[in-house]
Amino acid sequence: MHIHILGICGTFMGGIAVLAKAAGHTVTGCDANVYPPMSTQLRAQGIELIEGFDAAQCDIGADVFIVGNAISRGNPLLEAVLNRGLRYVSGPQWLAENVLDGRWVLAVAGTHGKTTTSSMLAWILQDAGLQPGFLIGGVPENFGVSARLGEAPFFVIEADEYDTAFCDKRSKFVHYRPRTLLLNNLEYDHADIFPDLAAIETQFHHLVRTVPGIGQIIAHAPEAALERVLQRGLWSDLVRFGEGAPWNVTAAANGAARFTHEGEVMGEATLALAGAHNRMNALGALLAARHAGVAVEHGIAALGRFQGVARRLQVRGQVRGVTVQDDFAHHPTAIAATLDAVRDEMRAQGNGGRLIAVFEPRSNTMKLGTMAARLAPSLNGADAVWCYTGGVSWDVAEALAPLGERLRCCAALDALPADVAAFAQANDRIVVMSNGGFGGVHQKLLDALAGGEAAQ
Repeated sequence: MHIHILGICGTFMGGIAVLAKAAGHTVTGCDANVYPPMSTQLRAQGIELIEGFDAAQCDIGADVFIVGNAISRGNPLLEAVLNRGLRYVSGPQWLAENVLDGRWVLAVAGTHGKTTTSSMLAWILQDAGLQPGFLIGGVPENFGVSARLGEAPFFVIEADEYDTAFCDKRSKFVHYRPRTLLLNNLEYDHADIFPDLAAIETQFHHLVRTVPGIGQIIAHAPEAALERVLQRGLWSDLVRFGEGAPWNVTAAANGAARFTHEGEVMGEATLALAGAHNRMNALGALLAARHAGVAVEHGIAALGRFQGVARRLQVRGQVRGVTVQDDFAHHPTAIAATLDAVRDEMRAQGNGGRLIAVFEPRSNTMKLGTMAARLAPSLNGADAVWCYTGGVSWDVAEALAPLGERLRCCAALDALPADVAAFAQANDRIVVMSNGGFGGVHQKLLDALAGGEAAQ
């Protein structure tokens, strides 16, 4: 079958392309901007990419067009597909019907930590010899790819609550029908499509309704929103984790994650990713793997061999004793958790450096200003903050005024790296936070720090 994908360079749709190619289909695709790294990865798979959405692509010979959720009515290719009555389907529906059907799906849902937790879970299953398939919104370092078919029966998927497609405004995850469902957390996000938290809770309730009676839901107990979701209906086995629950994780004296069940220590693992939130991500992954048959002791050992995820507190380089890290944090809760994790790590090292945050409010929710009041408190853990204001219509400087002299707002991205580099000194950490490419600012910072020398 020949599949043509509209919006192929997004992380999710690119993963669909890889899975379809591995399944033996002919795959082509198009996007508004075809550029590395996704374009390089896809072309390496033998997937032809077309720049733009010209209606002439209707004649490419595709049996079905898979339409990404970034594609809206008015798109010339989509309009041509509709006008000519050609066969089309959303990415999540195609995935459900052609990859997930008949498999033991382990879905990881929640506002934060989906990519990291999915990566941890896939690795635990792999380390146990189960050869899982997966589709993850990032690249786990243990695998080097964001998607693979794997061997039946297990398939790990990052279960996103964003809408499915122009023709299907349900959350993507209602298509996946998981047997194991991990619910990490839940708070308000995606202000461009959800009016309030209650609307997101309804989508999570719909997801819970798809879990079979023989399935299991693993929920983070301290989350009030998740508890409200579960009170609306529960038809599967429930395992709670977190503070006050039977399963918990804390930091041991040596900094390792200590996993406990009803107070009994089950084991410890030194994690590649710092912070209390990542310890909790690890516990959720451990319990999901346990439902798939992996012994807790083996899961803990596997977590100690987990290498991390690209763009999740990833060290991009070190120059003149200054470390530059990249993180996907773009929601106030995630920003605060990221900075807390780095601060804890710096305290443990005891080198006296400063924590410098470089932030881009790029997500749709951030661009709408919905989280403006929460942004300054979330960045309060940094010693200095640079905020790129390009593309934002609300007054970022006013919202971040409580940060005082620590704040630098920058409307010109080209000026930012040199400004930060001039401020930085040995032992400092620069944490770059954005859910986009941020104009390649990470390497530009390293180059500015090096003064033309190659980064370490």
